[in-house]
Amino acid sequence: MQSQIGVWNFKYEERDVRKKSIHPSTFPISMAKKTIELFSHKGELILDPFVGSGTTLVAANDLERNAIGFDLKPEYITLCNSRMASFDRSTQQIAIREDARNIAGYIAPNSVKMVFTSPPYANLLNRPRLNKSRRDRNNEQFGKVEQYSQDTRDLGILECGAFEKAIFEIFHNIRPLIKYKGHCVINISDIWMENKRVPLHINIVRAMEKAGYELRNTIIWDRRNIVNGIGIFGYPSNYITMGTTFEYLLDFWNPTNWGRAAL
Repeated sequence: MQSQIGVWNFKYEERDVRKKSIHPSTFPISMAKKTIELFSHKGELILDPFVGSGTTLVAANDLERNAIGFDLKPEYITLCNSRMASFDRSTQQIAIREDARNIAGYIAPNSVKMVFTSPPYANLLNRPRLNKSRRDRNNEQFGKVEQYSQDTRDLGILECGAFEKAIFEIFHNIRPLIKYKGHCVINISDIWMENKRVPLHINIVRAMEKAGYELRNTIIWDRRNIVNGIGIFGYPSNYITMGTTFEYLLDFWNPTNWGRAAL
């Protein structure tokens, strides 16, 4: 009943990776755990195509789910492995360095119960950080490009049109891996770029529907309890909602019964 309310909030814990120098954008273990627990059962397989710091793997281990995650950056695979070293395992979690476009070569068809992931938010981080909170605090992030990498395969260097095309390609390729009515939950945020709102959640919905998924739920991640201060942006001539105070959890499922399709 609580999960049917479409606004969720979470807290970070000690095990969460919070240093921007280690990973520039992480979600809480508690968010991954709630979502995975809602859409899967013990022993089933969870997939994260953009595993990053390995939060999905941590949550899967806590919940006794098997999990596999992929990432381009070797440092993130090393980070995942270091976090998994302390696991008391009754299930298996694996991190693989690979382009998400090639995942189908690693996983058997019709074996994934759910996908939980947070892809790069297009090219949001691929620019110097000049916003007010960093400037006022005079911290080490001010003026830096926090992007994950400059690998040409990295979704984090793509403008929104190319980002949408890449999301379509990746999720089209992995859909045969996902069980009938298996869920795919994507954490995404809209962004501000050159004083314009870029609605990345719409790009995600278009790409996923084109790839054959069905949108089931739109959940708001209310982040007000973890935001460090709120300014009045746009005043006095514009009304602008604070994009940092909320993100989306877009819940899709695979509507194709692969067994019946084969018949």
